[in-house]
Amino acid sequence: MGLFGKFIAKIKGTAHASVADWDELEASLLEADLGPHLSAEVVRAARSAKAENAEEAILNTLRLALSKKSRALIRASEGTTAVLVVGVNGTGKTTSAAKLAASLSTQDSRVLLAAADTFRAAAVDQLQTWGERLDIDVIHGAPNADPASVAFDAAQQGLARNMDYLVIDTAGRLHNKNDLMAELGKVRRVIEKVMPVQEVLLVVDATTGQNALAQAKVFAESVEVTGLILTKLDGSARGGIALAIEQSLDIPIKFIGTGESATDFAPFEPEIYIQGLL
Repeated sequence: MGLFGKFIAKIKGTAHASVADWDELEASLLEADLGPHLSAEVVRAARSAKAENAEEAILNTLRLALSKKSRALIRASEGTTAVLVVGVNGTGKTTSAAKLAASLSTQDSRVLLAAADTFRAAAVDQLQTWGERLDIDVIHGAPNADPASVAFDAAQQGLARNMDYLVIDTAGRLHNKNDLMAELGKVRRVIEKVMPVQEVLLVVDATTGQNALAQAKVFAESVEVTGLILTKLDGSARGGIALAIEQSLDIPIKFIGTGESATDFAPFEPEIYIQGLL
């Protein structure tokens, strides 16, 4: 049964829920990573409604927490659309870049990938493997090449080859936040010598709970994040972090990853997600 299902079933047909019931609901919300602020709002809305209206009160509160911004991928008015994929290592960043490219290519778009996470050799190899599997070209440099140089080369090739999209995987080291953000800024600047960057998609791992919100705040403060890719959102209770991020930062989740294959990637559907919680 969903996150709220047992609670709704318990209070329907009763005049009042007990204090223990409300405490149980709030504890469940916190465990699901909705965060203390949104959890308190949901409980307050449910308590102020009649028992038969509690479900609708909860739904409305969850809907209000969602960002009202468009979830569509921003397209360039002409030429190649450049998409930066950012995030810390371990969130599924490189895999998400490949899945996004695969998704775009199925829409009859010409897509180019760029392996600009050059500080991690495994990331370059991983993206090249994905490229071979998906039949999508991957631009890369020599081992330990300058990430901005790789990104610049990819932007030039994207333009010369008349690509619809250029998807760029970036470095994800967070042991020194200032260095990482400076590197991302440099990558963006060199790309924009060739074409504007339309999207900066931040990849966050839903299973890391409130740490995902902390990561999103760091990146939102430092780079112009336009959307989120939420990985490992496989129906587990921890998926509540999606709402916490949107309410706190007003950055729309645009895509979700739910598995390892290229097809385990889809646009984020807020209403389906909320109904799933229930």
